[in-house]
Amino acid sequence: MNAPERLSLSAPTAACWPGLGVWNLYFLLKFLLLGLGLLNLQPLPNLVFAAFLVVPLAGAPWRIVRQLIAIPLGVALLYHDTWLPPFERLLAQPGVLDFTPAYLLDLAGRFVDWTVLGLCALLVIGYSYAASWIRLSTVCLGGLIWLNLASTPLLFAPPNADAASAVAPATGSPVRPVQDNVDLDTWLDSFFRTEATRRTQFPLRSEQTAAFDVLFINVCSLAWDDLDAVELRDNALLKRMDVIFDRFNSATSYSGPAAIRLLRASCGQPRHQALYEPAPEQCLLFQNLANLGFQAATLMNHNGKFDGFAGEIEAQGMPQPTLTSQNFSRALAGFDGSPIARDFDVLNGWWERRQALPQPQVSLFYNSISLHDGNRIVGAEGNAQSAEYRPRAQRLLDDLNRFIDELERSGRPVALLLVPEHGAALHGDRMQIAGMREIPRPSITQVPVGLKLIGMGAPREAQPVHIQQPTSFLALSELVSRLYAARQQASTPDLNALIADLPQTELVSETAGAQVIERAGKPYVRLSGQTIWLPYPNRFE
Repeated sequence: MNAPERLSLSAPTAACWPGLGVWNLYFLLKFLLLGLGLLNLQPLPNLVFAAFLVVPLAGAPWRIVRQLIAIPLGVALLYHDTWLPPFERLLAQPGVLDFTPAYLLDLAGRFVDWTVLGLCALLVIGYSYAASWIRLSTVCLGGLIWLNLASTPLLFAPPNADAASAVAPATGSPVRPVQDNVDLDTWLDSFFRTEATRRTQFPLRSEQTAAFDVLFINVCSLAWDDLDAVELRDNALLKRMDVIFDRFNSATSYSGPAAIRLLRASCGQPRHQALYEPAPEQCLLFQNLANLGFQAATLMNHNGKFDGFAGEIEAQGMPQPTLTSQNFSRALAGFDGSPIARDFDVLNGWWERRQALPQPQVSLFYNSISLHDGNRIVGAEGNAQSAEYRPRAQRLLDDLNRFIDELERSGRPVALLLVPEHGAALHGDRMQIAGMREIPRPSITQVPVGLKLIGMGAPREAQPVHIQQPTSFLALSELVSRLYAARQQASTPDLNALIADLPQTELVSETAGAQVIERAGKPYVRLSGQTIWLPYPNRFE
């Protein structure tokens, strides 16, 4: 009677396929974050990882070893699936280690979204309740298989489907046919080929040209979106400008690349990696101005040490700063703890010095980081206190207004160009937290650029002339070239002639970690190391 039972116990049994166990919760959380648009989930690596977890292994020691291997793999895969920059990008930016502890804590707090945390808590509770009577491994594996099939264009997308309209019904993730992705690649390659042929043709130097100075005010962290966020778009400084560029693209979201692009404005827009290669001399804006008799000058309201900014400027042929920020009292404490001087103090101090120089024409590159994220205002007692963006922005705008007053009182002819580097990213979205600028989305790269003509006898219109076409740095180089040519003909330039048919540039922006382009009015993003273009999500969706 007991013989059959003894036989069944001793007979070999088939390998038992285990379930995912607690890893079900890992994948369910990923599905939740994917549905919220907070993950760029890669279906195939996740399916391979799940398969690794369910393959039968003989013996408890091997299963323990698998779990020890799976934990770091799961963490790495989760990071890979986020919109955060690749880990090697963090290692390539040692300047992050210079952030003050208070600023690092502030940045960490921005990753906390209480709504998302609440949804995750509900999911954990639901998992704990359902795990005892629903085979969740089947649900998770089925979901991963479905995502892999849905990401295969040949199975789910017609050959000529529109990239913007092909959407996975459950996740909202783009399902684009291969041909659409190729079209975007082809367009981008054509864009850079065309840009490589464009350059500003400066006039020959003439002693008959009425002398004037050119001042470029390069401001960190100032975009149209930021001004809207703090209700400062309608400010006195921009109203005072003669020309405003409504759709100027800074083409990047980091300071060093933005400054290099300005200093190389006399040629079309180069690729990001080309910024760190030697540029042809005809591309260097300040060298072209030097050929016309302008003496170049560099000025900053900071020490320029963070991320090697000062060195990058000097590599473009610019001289060392005429005055250092240490010559002025500390108005701000930087995000890295370094002293930052007030903009009016630095600019006015330089202007007083400039008026004593014998040179008839100077060209100034001034860089300000007063609005950089994490800066604190220094009080009367010397203590640094946290300050919101709006009061710092208002003070910067007021300082530039006061500086223009000083320029006008001097009686010298000056062309002042306000050229922000990029925005502050005051708004976060589904791909980046507030203050993060790894992905150069349009709300960060669309910056308020303006021209103010001083002491040139130009009639002041009631309102600035607005340029609504998409432009970038080449338009500024062309504008300065035309202004020099106009000063050969008359002391009062024709504003309409200066801005007529300035070079237009399509919206293409890059960092080392991402590319953003605009086609048919819609932005697309491609992350470093990936080949697929994704529609950039509207932050209000």
